[in-house]
Amino acid sequence: MRPLEDPYPSRIAPSPEWLPRLDPVVYGNAERSVGPLSPRQLADYERDGYLILPELLDGEEVAALRAELGRLSREPTITERESTITEPGSGTVRTIFEIHKVSPLFDSLARDPRLAGLVSQVLDDAIYVNQSRLNFKPGFRAKEFYWHSDFETWHVEDGMPRMRALSISVALTDNDSFNGPLMVIPGSHWWFLSCVGETPDDHYKKSLKKQEYGVPDDESLARMVEAGGIAVATGKAGSATVFDCNLMHGSNSNITPFPRSNAFFAYNAMSNAVVEPFGASRPRPAFLSERAPQPLKLAA
Repeated sequence: MRPLEDPYPSRIAPSPEWLPRLDPVVYGNAERSVGPLSPRQLADYERDGYLILPELLDGEEVAALRAELGRLSREPTITERESTITEPGSGTVRTIFEIHKVSPLFDSLARDPRLAGLVSQVLDDAIYVNQSRLNFKPGFRAKEFYWHSDFETWHVEDGMPRMRALSISVALTDNDSFNGPLMVIPGSHWWFLSCVGETPDDHYKKSLKKQEYGVPDDESLARMVEAGGIAVATGKAGSATVFDCNLMHGSNSNITPFPRSNAFFAYNAMSNAVVEPFGASRPRPAFLSERAPQPLKLAA
């Protein structure tokens, strides 16, 4: 049953709606907050909805994570799970979910103070990993991820109540302008764009390969880009991109010989733990949205 009060209704009305954001982007007092981000970085993040952190990890750390990435992509007990998604057509591994649960190394990365400490600083609350995954974009034929707001899906299909969540994407290979990097629309996080079309049952089984519901309409996208432009989150392996849960983002296909792989962690505030979905008959599986959260303990 859908909760009675829905501050961000979507997939209900026959046409898209622009709703103002009702929640902060940076919680608490930015000038007095304690954490790895400076007041200037917090201000930039609040304004644009994203922040690029170059050289967050060193070369040795990246090498260990890439070796683990390779191991996971070849491990039958991992590749045969429902939570491992393949590319449509080719069967190549596209995404491995719950990496913080299947790999001690990625669990340690999720709890690293450089990531988790930043999240606690921005959200000003106890936090947990709502979703984690490895995104593979092998060379030549890796498909695109169409424009979307994570929060729209997390709200409608998972039951995330408010915008007190963010994601960090850690580059495990160089993310260049030509191999399908993350693209974002700066400032788009200040509006909630509702989408059209009732959510089908078990929508996630198709949407993880190609999303058809919960995607913005062309006219609204054009307006957002006209207002904020498009920024490309490029960086060397070891860099990271932090972005707000409601930021409109996507990525092109990769037709170059150069793979693009990233570790992705979506963090949520404990006070914002998911409830029943706001626009689906039942919640998606827990590998897409943690339904028994425990406060995250930072790694030593």
